[in-house]
Amino acid sequence: MHDLRHHGDAEATPGLLDLAVNVRGTAPPAWLTGRLVRGLDTLGAYPDQRAAVAAVRRRHDRPEDEVLLTAGAAEAFVLLARVLQPRHAVCVHPGFTEPEAALRAAGHEVDRLVLAPPYVLDPAQVPEDADLVVVGNPTNPTGVVHDRLAELCRPGRTVVVDEAFADAVPGEPHSLAARGDLPGLVVVRSLTKTWALAGLRVGYLLAPAGLVARLRDAQPLWAVSSLGLIALDTCLARGPVAAARRDAEGIAVERAALEQALTAAGVEVAPGSRAPYLLCRVPGRPDVRDALREQGIAVRRGDTFPGLTAEHWRTAVRGPEERERLVEGLRQVGVPAAGG
Repeated sequence: MHDLRHHGDAEATPGLLDLAVNVRGTAPPAWLTGRLVRGLDTLGAYPDQRAAVAAVRRRHDRPEDEVLLTAGAAEAFVLLARVLQPRHAVCVHPGFTEPEAALRAAGHEVDRLVLAPPYVLDPAQVPEDADLVVVGNPTNPTGVVHDRLAELCRPGRTVVVDEAFADAVPGEPHSLAARGDLPGLVVVRSLTKTWALAGLRVGYLLAPAGLVARLRDAQPLWAVSSLGLIALDTCLARGPVAAARRDAEGIAVERAALEQALTAAGVEVAPGSRAPYLLCRVPGRPDVRDALREQGIAVRRGDTFPGLTAEHWRTAVRGPEERERLVEGLRQVGVPAAGG
């Protein structure tokens, strides 16, 4: 059995170097914090979503009736599980486990499509009769990008694409967020990772207007707080979107350096990650994650993801200092360097 409700925050014990959580930074940037602080004066009124919905509409060139604001991506998955009645639901793994957990909690049976390395989905692998397909892009924890997801979309099928890390790919070339022409497509996004807003719980989904209306009817009133709405309006403006793209370019450089260092340190790194994390494995060493904790380093366990094992772990991409500390930690726990 896999613990589908286990997430990286459970690993991030205070005092450890946190490489288990994929949030960039420990706090929002100062310009965003300033907007949120100024927004405290609005808390006496009920949240007004109009500006935030308009910001999403402009960001992805979608009609407002195809936008639903949510209390993070997690609420989006719960709403979908409550509203949809799939006959054959398929979750692609290894991938973020919360969508499957939400479906099962709502009483749905779920089939798992478990991909083998290099973990890239071929649309032909999805059963023809699947009327609900859930997949991440980029996928967590592998970081791979699937470039043929549009082929999955057809009348009578809902395809849910989790794009929580889409803006970690410079230019977002594989994002389907603007594709309102694809039947049954649902794209789920959040501000959590890029802008260090895990505690604010704010995101949105893009879907056909009829489905959005059904989801809205199932959603509590005022689901997104006033501060969450301010964050959406702020972060989806042209300047922050450009800043996110520049950050993504920097992450790509750091990821390449980290992958090279880990490979040299004797770690097997899953190829093709375009996300701010790497999936790692030391063959024959299921103890590495616990051993790194003893060295003061928290990485995310892999065995809660269907398709992975206790030998797998995920590390966030950080800077040179964190990279050097992780490599030294691996040396201290006895991982033999490549060629050693």
